[in-house]
Amino acid sequence: MSVDLLGRLAPGMLCLADRGFYSFKAWENACATGADLLWRVKKNLILEPVKDLPDGSFLADVFHSSTDRARRHPVRVRVISYTIEDGRDPAGPYRLITTLLDRTEAPADQLAAAYSQRWEIETAFDELKTHQRGPRAVLRSKSPELVTQEIWGHLCCHYAIRSLMLDAADHAGRDPDRVSFVAALRISRRSIAQQGAFPP
Repeated sequence: MSVDLLGRLAPGMLCLADRGFYSFKAWENACATGADLLWRVKKNLILEPVKDLPDGSFLADVFHSSTDRARRHPVRVRVISYTIEDGRDPAGPYRLITTLLDRTEAPADQLAAAYSQRWEIETAFDELKTHQRGPRAVLRSKSPELVTQEIWGHLCCHYAIRSLMLDAADHAGRDPDRVSFVAALRISRRSIAQQGAFPP
């Protein structure tokens, strides 16, 4: 985890991170900022339960390495393991560790839902860069001002499509996250009478 990011963490924040970011040292450094942490970890990290909690999570100790278990003070974490049964692949299991040890302050299901929502921004980036703009398309504008205008155009278009998806999901009584952006984009493009009629 970069020093720049650590410098932005402060007490009262919750830092979420993917499984590729975890290391004992990174965890220690992030904890030292006073922020709370909720990080996904790889399945090969040894997490032996110290205490089971009523919400299905458990307390465990993490160490710098397996050889340090006998000679170094561990760091206590709370472990949340869950699957997502909504048709996505893979369904899990996903494992999270957190500094939020009190299950009444932060229930396991709420933390799992928060981590899942973290991926919404990744999905939006994919929608913008891969599907809406096109994987090989580049910005056409030749000056900084026009590049800014073109980026804003892409963002406004994305917002408009997402708004249509929300309206359609509300009308059908469905979760907007389960509506296909690609399908909505294709329908929107087919419904435009004169594609390319607007300058970038």
